[in-house]
Amino acid sequence: MYFAILWFSTNNVDPGFALALMAGLIFSLVNSTIKPFVKIVSLPLILLSMGIFVILINGAMIGLTFLLFPQVQIGFWGAIWAGLLMSLVNYLANLLVMPYNTPHGHR
Repeated sequence: MYFAILWFSTNNVDPGFALALMAGLIFSLVNSTIKPFVKIVSLPLILLSMGIFVILINGAMIGLTFLLFPQVQIGFWGAIWAGLLMSLVNYLANLLVMPYNTPHGHR
């Protein structure tokens, strides 16, 4: 969340640890409560676009987070790019953690 704020915010705020932590907590709440309902409702669009619509959903969740967190402002494309960045970081983190979740460390 720190780099998403640093690179994509429109008001050029310098994110400190506390600001990035609070934004991350709000994002995790939005992501765990609202995103599942949005994905279920938009399932036909996700299927028609072969999953590309999920990028817009991720951007919308970032945008909603920063609507609830008024210290940071972000535009539409900034939210889309921040969503892509956070998806990439999540993917890389899962690659590192996944071998430890499987039995005996094997894939």
